[in-house]
Amino acid sequence: MTAQSITSTIPDDPLDSVLDGVDDAHARIAAGALRPDTAHRVGLELEFHLVDLAEPARRPSWPAVQALLAGLRPMPSGSSVTLEPGAQIELSTPPRADVAAAVEALAADREALRTALTEAGFGAAPLGADPARPVRRVNPHPRYEAMERHFSAIGCAGPGLEMMTATAALQVNVDAGPVAGWPARMALIRSLVPVLVATSASSSYLAGRSSGWHSMRQETWYGIDHGRTDPITAGAPPERWADYALAAPVMLVRDGAALAPITRRVSFGEWVADPAAIGRPVTAADLDYHLTTLFPPVRPRGYVEIRCLDALPDRWWPALAALTVTLLDDPAAADAAAELCEPVAGSLDEAARSGLADPALRAAAAACAGIAVAHCPPALKDDVERLAELLVAGQTPGDELRHVADTRGPLHLLEEEARA
Repeated sequence: MTAQSITSTIPDDPLDSVLDGVDDAHARIAAGALRPDTAHRVGLELEFHLVDLAEPARRPSWPAVQALLAGLRPMPSGSSVTLEPGAQIELSTPPRADVAAAVEALAADREALRTALTEAGFGAAPLGADPARPVRRVNPHPRYEAMERHFSAIGCAGPGLEMMTATAALQVNVDAGPVAGWPARMALIRSLVPVLVATSASSSYLAGRSSGWHSMRQETWYGIDHGRTDPITAGAPPERWADYALAAPVMLVRDGAALAPITRRVSFGEWVADPAAIGRPVTAADLDYHLTTLFPPVRPRGYVEIRCLDALPDRWWPALAALTVTLLDDPAAADAAAELCEPVAGSLDEAARSGLADPALRAAAAACAGIAVAHCPPALKDDVERLAELLVAGQTPGDELRHVADTRGPLHLLEEEARA
């Protein structure tokens, strides 16, 4: 349930086969959206801003980043280590039996990563946005170069580059559950998203400035093409995902070993219906790749990716992971959360802008945290209780981070969390 476990969304089908029209594409997308599963496995992914502790105000060079990554030993719990466009480091755990096991695995690998980076003179700050350093792409991978060119061509160069290079997330991956429960499960996740965004918002500064949003990470997504970042609409989950993917604009097209950016808006459905729109027929491989360029807050990948959470420091992310999974996978907690979150289900924008300053979001977050305390795994109860106390007081982990940035400066915040 991390990127390392994803296979083709079109099982047993040659990837070079040409799609047979829009209906074929729709059926293939829907068929790969979710897999029936009742195991309640959990995978976690956490991103960090890499910081050279000798020069914290400058992004590390790509040769330095490559050398650092090459020197890392395998993570003890098996997490993969990958690099994002701004040299953010991501740890992705293999699926675990439950959230307690997933937190334990990520915490162990986070400690191993911390030790290795410290020995090399580096640190890693899990914050929703890089609060201090200028926005700049470091990773030269062709995918990221093409993404940058696409964003520039369609008029969202600034937010696109910020999203790629200066943001970091905690991603929670959960099983889809049984087929009969998919509509209710996805509806619960959609309604919970504003509460999770408000609770996790930890990015009140980005590149040395503050816009006033509690989650500037989320703000960057609003500046990108809404066809690839808006939430998926309600309805039968596989079909709504297929509708979304066909309507979304094509970002990149493989051209042999190269990746060519699409510099005008052409939806995937338009390309399937009229191959001349891009210049060649659409293959199954094109469909697979297109799905990796779509970034809704909740994305089906066979399992379900919950992608809306700001990264948080180590003292907070285990509680946030436990709260999220408990409210989804414990039946009693899920029923209570569905009722509590229904009034704020449409408040995603307000959650990102104002956090818990919104009274309805504050009430829902505090109540959900209380439910999570009552139903979370015993190993994570203390962590969830600390978060619940904060939320009941109308505060979030992001408030303490913003206070440091306001009083001592964004660079101090970045360096402090990188050394933590």
